[in-house]
Amino acid sequence: MTAILLTTAIATTAHAYSTQVHHWNFKPKENNEPPSTEPHYEALLEKYGGFYIGDTSKKEIYLTFDNGYENGYTKKVLDVLKEKEVPATFFVTGHYLNTERELIQRMLKEGHIVGNHSYHHPSLPEVDDARVKRELENLKDLYTEVTGDSRMQYLRPPRGTFSERSLALSQQLGYTNVFWSFAYVDWEVNRQKGWKYAYDSIMRRIHPGAIMLLHSVSSDNAEALPKVIDDLRAQGYEFKSLDDHASQNQVTPFKAD
Repeated sequence: MTAILLTTAIATTAHAYSTQVHHWNFKPKENNEPPSTEPHYEALLEKYGGFYIGDTSKKEIYLTFDNGYENGYTKKVLDVLKEKEVPATFFVTGHYLNTERELIQRMLKEGHIVGNHSYHHPSLPEVDDARVKRELENLKDLYTEVTGDSRMQYLRPPRGTFSERSLALSQQLGYTNVFWSFAYVDWEVNRQKGWKYAYDSIMRRIHPGAIMLLHSVSSDNAEALPKVIDDLRAQGYEFKSLDDHASQNQVTPFKAD
């Protein structure tokens, strides 16, 4: 009955939302100052309970990874996170869940969050409402099958695209949209430039309240991560979980009547 009611709620309200497709972007600043984004994006995220940055008055960092497929480096990333006692969120696709079940279970066992990156990684604002619902629910159902855990609150919009409609629909399905305030071109596996490039890219743009987007297919990230964590801590930064952010900001999933 709940699923029927939720489907009805989506079907009857979706027409009220703008379908204009937006491509997430942020505007980096010098001297490790927090970036900004388009005012219209800020307004949409505030309206639909999403976020892209933490409290910029605190030297806190939220480490997130997008995992569409495995390239052999996630184990090393997890080893580092375990050794350094750093929490992270891994946003995964259906392919990743199907093929890397042991890594998924390890993520949870070691205290990390697994988030929804959709089943097939489509641009959510460019598919219909039923497809959005299938993409998110099929991924969550598989996650529950693999882990026995039914909790999945956070969504990283595939391809960084969104619309008012996709934000509203995903919120109605119980998700908090999590964008990012730091990223660099780290996903091109045939164009890795060495750990120092990754380290310098991160240290140059890190800032208080950063929500970092990294990809664990990157050998550079895996090699740089230990020194990044140590040196940021030496600068007074703390690594926090997205759950810490949610509790501080009283972010709770939308529930349909």
